[in-house]
Amino acid sequence: MISEVYDALISAGAPEDKARKAAETLANADNRFSRIDGAVLKLESKLDGAVLKLESELVLVKWMAGFGIALNVAILTRLFLH
Repeated sequence: MISEVYDALISAGAPEDKARKAAETLANADNRFSRIDGAVLKLESKLDGAVLKLESELVLVKWMAGFGIALNVAILTRLFLH
């Protein structure tokens, strides 16, 4: 329970049981946001790993494409220049 919220509600004239329930609900809402933050951090780390894997695979694809282009240029050069 958040005691500051409870005290503020009591001083505003709210009944004690309702003030206590409202303060407890606000405290639980804060806990839910903490759990969401943890889940977001976990998801972010998984995404970072996936991005690194894709980047490394992209480097391989670039090398393969470059090799294929170089091989085609070599074949075409040999066909037309000899």
